Amino acid sequence: MKKAANKTTAKKVAPKYIFVVGGVMSGVGKGVASSSIATVLQARGHKVTAMKIDPYINVDAGTMNPTEHGEVFVLKDGLETDQDMGNYERFLNTDLPRINYMTTGSVYLSVIEKERNLEYKGKNVEVVPDIPLEVIRRIKEAGETAGADVVQIEVGGTVGEYQNVLFLEAIRMMKSDQPDDVAVVMVSYLPVPGSIGEMKTKPTQTAVRMLNNAGVFADMIVCRSPIGVDIKRKEKIAKFCNVKVENVISAPDVESIYDIPLNYEEDKLSFQLSGILNLPNKKSTDLKEWKKFVSRSKSVTVPVKIAVVGKYFNSGDFILSDVYLSVLEAIKYSAYKLNLKPEISYLSAQEFSDKKQLKKLKDYDGILVPGGFGLTGIDGKLNVIEYARKNKIPYFGICYGMQLMVLEYAQNVAKLKNASTAEIDAKAEHLVIGIMDEQKEKLAQKNMGGSMRLGQYPAKLTKGSVAAKAYKAELIEERHRHRYEVNPDYVPLLTEKGLRFSGVSPDGTLMEIAELPKEEHPFFVGVQFHPELKARPLDPHPLFTAFIKTAYEAD
Repeated sequence: MKKAANKTTAKKVAPKYIFVVGGVMSGVGKGVASSSIATVLQARGHKVTAMKIDPYINVDAGTMNPTEHGEVFVLKDGLETDQDMGNYERFLNTDLPRINYMTTGSVYLSVIEKERNLEYKGKNVEVVPDIPLEVIRRIKEAGETAGADVVQIEVGGTVGEYQNVLFLEAIRMMKSDQPDDVAVVMVSYLPVPGSIGEMKTKPTQTAVRMLNNAGVFADMIVCRSPIGVDIKRKEKIAKFCNVKVENVISAPDVESIYDIPLNYEEDKLSFQLSGILNLPNKKSTDLKEWKKFVSRSKSVTVPVKIAVVGKYFNSGDFILSDVYLSVLEAIKYSAYKLNLKPEISYLSAQEFSDKKQLKKLKDYDGILVPGGFGLTGIDGKLNVIEYARKNKIPYFGICYGMQLMVLEYAQNVAKLKNASTAEIDAKAEHLVIGIMDEQKEKLAQKNMGGSMRLGQYPAKLTKGSVAAKAYKAELIEERHRHRYEVNPDYVPLLTEKGLRFSGVSPDGTLMEIAELPKEEHPFFVGVQFHPELKARPLDPHPLFTAFIKTAYEAD
């Protein structure tokens, strides 16, 4: 009998999982801490993917008011997510799929749908263990989808909250099953009360004990604080929180979030985490390009002044810049690439309802109107757009900012005095901006969640146009989030009056980019999509770069 040939198969190494949880208080930068940890591990040669778990019942982030939760970040495949997913994509310079984001609502919905479909084969479905098991299933699927060595998972909220206890249970179960493959990093705040003048570790000790009560134990503690953490404080935290002193990482306030990966490496974070998880230390960390970007961002001195005119900035006595986070970062990346210092002003659209206020805009090199919804601030935005057009100030309109740019042109150049958008006045005489055909039934049925035109779609550009020159391409793909569009019935008239639709869907039915020719205006461009979602620190978006360049060079 012939012996079977010996076959050797390489054993597949199981992915490693890093959970990042928060202690003491929210808002101390757990999202950018997670992004930075992922970045330094990637720079060490590991294939890393990043996930976010949000502990709210909303199925996704799309139905939440941005003043409550910051901007909605749209993934390439169309899922509306928390803004931290944008940080992950920017820091890792990659696109992430929908499996990398979950909420309490989406997890419960999946379990209930499976139960209705008899996928549990008639067994009693319970919150524990079935909800944590669904969380674990998604985490492992994300790792497999990415082919990752390391899956990093940020758990929203802070330990001790009722909302995230089931996610902590998922961590406990995974750690119990795969003790060598799971690490837990707590990001905690160490206050320095002014009246005391000493850094206090007790709140962090308390947070760690609360985490322990859930059966989860931190392997590393990242200490957020106004100043660096000294060795005495590190030793105290190590002693009372049961971690090695070298796994207590100092994370003081910094000038820019892009300094954080570099600061972590000063405390050898990636080396320590690799040791905790028995990851091969493939090489020393390569952050050369990242360091160049950070250095350039700090060395630029020549200013370019950009006004971002939005409806969501004002909230009581506070300015909510997170509502337009990706837009603001995209401006910075392009400015740094051009060796310019971006000076960004956040201006409320509502104040420009009074045309006397428009004279403030003459001090700016460029004006940007970002996306948004609804009536609030629309008169102010239209006034701003008219001012930019007439005074030849470089203008960039995104999504609603493009629709209002077209509407302003229809009213003041094409002389359609009763022109409007169906979003504001569905019975207007001239609906220059109408609802997309595919959206009419959805709105009639109040099908609002996750039902807009979402995700990445292609567009054809007109050769020689401002847009085509910026992209250096005639076919592009960009991410969308909208229900309304330029009404194609008005395109011939608007074109005759001088407005150029230089980007259209491949079938020619959807107007994706509107612009004025260069000889008429230095830069007057509106896009129906959201280019900011694809801008990266090491790879700025070409349209933003063209806008900033023109803003700086224009008279």
